[in-house]
Parts: sequence; C-alpha cells; structure tokens
Amino acid sequence: MKKIALTSLLAVFAAAGANAANVIDGNPLYMPKAGHFYSETNLFSHSENADSWTLAEDFGYGITDKLAVVASTDLAEGDGFDTFAWGNLALEGQYRALDMGAWKVDAIVGFGVAPIYDYDGNEGHFLEEVQTGYTWTLGARGGYVASTWTVAGHVMFEYGNGEAFGWGNEGAHAWKLGVDGQYLINSDWNLVAGVEYTGRTDDGIENGGTWEGKLGVNYNIDATKYLGAYISGGMAHATGEWKMADGFGFGVKFGIDF
Repeated sequence: MKKIALTSLLAVFAAAGANAANVIDGNPLYMPKAGHFYSETNLFSHSENADSWTLAEDFGYGITDKLAVVASTDLAEGDGFDTFAWGNLALEGQYRALDMGAWKVDAIVGFGVAPIYDYDGNEGHFLEEVQTGYTWTLGARGGYVASTWTVAGHVMFEYGNGEAFGWGNEGAHAWKLGVDGQYLINSDWNLVAGVEYTGRTDDGIENGGTWEGKLGVNYNIDATKYLGAYISGGMAHATGEWKMADGFGFGVKFGIDF
C-alpha cells in the first residue's frame, strides 16, 4: 500500500512538472495549440532620442496544432500626440510544414494595409489613396528547439502596391533575412536576441537596406504568461552610405496564451 501511495504521489508531481512547462515565453518558434488564442502586446520607443512611441498587438489563434492565423496592428504617436497614426493592419497564416522532433519549419503568407489613419498635426487622413499601401508577404521560418536554447532563421519576400490586387511592375519589392535565438536561464528567466536585414530593390539606392537588432530578457509569470524587456538598434543605407540609428530604442512586451 505504501508503494502504491508513493508511486501515485510521484505521478502527481511528474504531471504537475509537465503542466508547468511554459507554452509561451518569447520563443521565436512558438505556435499556439489547436483551440488556443494568444496575445502579445508590445510598447516600444523608436529611439532614446526621439519623442515617439508605438503600441503594437499580435493576436493569434490555433486552428489546428499545425495551422494558425495571426492579426497584427499598431498605434503610434509622436511629440506628445502632436502626430498620431494607426499604422498597420495585417492578417497572416502560419502552417507548420515540418515538425520533426526538435526541428521546426513554418510556411507563412500574409496581407497588410498601412497606414489606416494618419494625423500630421493639422489634419487626419483615413485610407488616403496617395499614402496607403497594400503589402503581400510570402516566406518561411524554421530552426531547432533544444531543451535550453532555440535558434531560428526566417526569410520573407514582400510586394507592395497602391492597390490591394495591383500586380504591376510599378510596385515595391523587399526581402528580409533574420536570425533569432533564445536561451533558458532557468524556469523563470530567458534571454532573447535577434538580427534582421531588410533589402529593397526599388528605392534607387545601390545596396539600399536596413539592419535591425534586439537584445532582451523575459520573465515567466507562469506557464501561460510572460513579461519581457528589450533594447533595439539599427543602421540604414537610405542615403547612399551606412548610418547608425539615432540612439537605441527600448520596449516592454506582455504575452499570454489562453
């Protein structure tokens, strides 16, 4: 009887330990399970020297364990709300094409509209024909998820136009390459880092593009919630030569799976 009781007690602790594993913690290859929603809310400054902030939201749902949809949007203000923008509204589909042990690969397709609304200090513009653009995205991300670390890469191709279904050559083309990583310090804390290059072929600048990097730390509130803080910085080739961004940006993020 004592052996049975002890075995049952160990089984309870083992089950509790399994259930305590984080389902969302800032991992770059996270995907919600079937029937689960998730939300990641991000408040960040564009740089420490610029009086502007952006509040961004990603809201996703797992249709199956391998298929998810994600809606994204953001609101931005500058100079104490002297300027304001509802900058982006996008919908993305993600399909886990490969889930072989620690190896993961996702196919991604998306469509976005930006800006939705823009206030320049004098007047506002809603879906202004001259300003609003429509962007189609096609790409993939994948990597390796070990017990204490994750490394993931992604490649994205974007096509933008002034019309939602305008497929002419006059549109803008861009591509993105990036690498992200996560290291689990313990069950409560993890470190994240990433770098992304965006190249553009239609801006008339030789080798035009931007580099953006980030470094952050996440705290696991519990198995379904985390809070993160990070710094970011970048450099651009927009003027014909590489220049660092004006200071470092910083932000906080809250994620929840439910």
